Amino acid sequence: MSTKTLRKRIALTVVAALATGVLSVAPANAHNTTVSTTATNTNPNVGTVGASMFVATDLSLTGSATVGTITGSTLTRPDSDATSIGLLVKDASSGTAQTATALVGSTLSFYAPTGATDSAFVASGGSFTGAAGTGYNPTPTAYAQNQTKSVAMFDIGTATLVAQLWTAPATVGSYTVSLYVGQPTASTIFTAPTQGTLAGKITVNVVASSAGGSYSSAYSVCNTSTANVVPGSTAATANVDSTSTVTNGNTWYIALALADGYQNALDDGNIVVTATNGALVNYAEAATPTAGTASTIVSYNNASTYGAVSVVQPTANAPITTTVTITYNGTTVCTKTVSIRGEVAKIAVSNIFVQDLSTGTGIANASWIDDNTGRAGLFTVLATDSAGGQVATSVGTFSSDSASLAGQTIVTSLSVDNTATQTSSTNPGRYSTGIYTCGATAGEVKTAKLKFTNTGTGNVVTSDAFTLRCADDPYTYTASWDKASYVQGELAILTVSFLDSKGFPANNKAAATGTWTAVTPMLTPVSATGSAPVLDSAGKKTYTYTVGTASGMTSGTYTTIIDFASLTAGTKQTPTIKVSTGGDTTTNADVLKSIVALIASINKQIQALQKLILKR
Repeated sequence: MSTKTLRKRIALTVVAALATGVLSVAPANAHNTTVSTTATNTNPNVGTVGASMFVATDLSLTGSATVGTITGSTLTRPDSDATSIGLLVKDASSGTAQTATALVGSTLSFYAPTGATDSAFVASGGSFTGAAGTGYNPTPTAYAQNQTKSVAMFDIGTATLVAQLWTAPATVGSYTVSLYVGQPTASTIFTAPTQGTLAGKITVNVVASSAGGSYSSAYSVCNTSTANVVPGSTAATANVDSTSTVTNGNTWYIALALADGYQNALDDGNIVVTATNGALVNYAEAATPTAGTASTIVSYNNASTYGAVSVVQPTANAPITTTVTITYNGTTVCTKTVSIRGEVAKIAVSNIFVQDLSTGTGIANASWIDDNTGRAGLFTVLATDSAGGQVATSVGTFSSDSASLAGQTIVTSLSVDNTATQTSSTNPGRYSTGIYTCGATAGEVKTAKLKFTNTGTGNVVTSDAFTLRCADDPYTYTASWDKASYVQGELAILTVSFLDSKGFPANNKAAATGTWTAVTPMLTPVSATGSAPVLDSAGKKTYTYTVGTASGMTSGTYTTIIDFASLTAGTKQTPTIKVSTGGDTTTNADVLKSIVALIASINKQIQALQKLILKR
């Protein structure tokens, strides 16, 4: 295996472990997870004496596993020559909760720092063979080490390391290998293999065939990002796509790292990237890909070391949505759909408030565009590209269309004083806000237009004509209910309409109406308050009530009173409503009236019958 491939394998092992939550922060006695014929075994010195156990991840080239060398009290490191066969994957721990996957009949080479104490390897299956360590004890017979036994015991003496081979069973299944350490007395060995303290334990999943070498989506990384992920960046290790928006002229990136079912990097192969709708793509490994020149790119490389794909617009300033497909040796490993916004192609004005006379400032109202910021303004502007995607207006400048205001004195100017910074369809920051100045004359201008100039191209966009209104403060008002009669449990809507002294719908200033009081028999307010309301663009304010009260309701006709006392020119409003419980509402008067009508009808019939008899 080449140095380059090994480097990639090491890199991807960390990537995959982070991506799946297997590895977060490496502990001090972390175990090497790279399994290959050129892997470096973990130095036992990084472990905790009497609390660590290691397995050789370096695979044998001869077809036979080798036990680590330990020579007397010189303590030759066993990791220097220990090799395993059939090991497929090893986790990053070295304590009592280790995991590994190996083929049936494989042989794993274990070693551990035990200190000058007795020790014993115990397995739930398979057999031990080949040992290294001072004072290996072939007796008692029940625990003698041979190829049919699952226990190996050591009387350490002055040695501080042990090494042992374990051969897995030929039957698929899950097996454990444990290491116990301890010192029963100064002169005796363990009388039972589990007499000591558990120092290390590994669960080995024995399988019939290897799942390595083939693409695994569970351990591979593929995610979108608005910034390229450099090699080694942990941002590439999470399979979570970016929720950001790429604006006009900028680049989408797709981070890529491919692994097999054992979290090992795939070997070099053909990486093919294709994009729909003419989007331009490029691919690079361990580097930032430049802007591409084609919609398909082919590379013989390995995406395991944080390969990355760049996606850009094929036509400058034009929006695009594209689906990017990435394959490895003909297998589709990643499909992502991304969009890049274009320049501003349309501006729409809405949420227009009525301005006060001889005023050029905005109205600060937190509920105006539902962003709770209290931005002052009188109208909102939404900018979109030619595909309808929302565009932040920091990419250009607004201006008034002076010709649309010419020849009149009602509205003297208009401008945008707060530009949009967001592009999300649910974020109030997607709106720009504007104001306009009114002269001393009330009225409306239906021809107002706004312009936007794109900085990059100089292209100018003009809005459709919209109506601006100028009016004085509320002077008079009327109040009405949405229905003449209600049944208990229904909603009743009260609408109050304010006019200025010239009869125009009043402006939207809240304080100009003053506070108000309301007498509403048999109704319970839902949204009504006594504070000064903020009017809509028609000079109106609505309030909601439920029909009925907590103490019950009496059917009948009632007069309500709506009073804005500070509007001295206004007349107290007294609209009436009829309410009922929804049951039988017939009164005694109604019954008497029906009886009288019935008697009258009978009398008429009698008279008609008498006339008929006399004629005969």
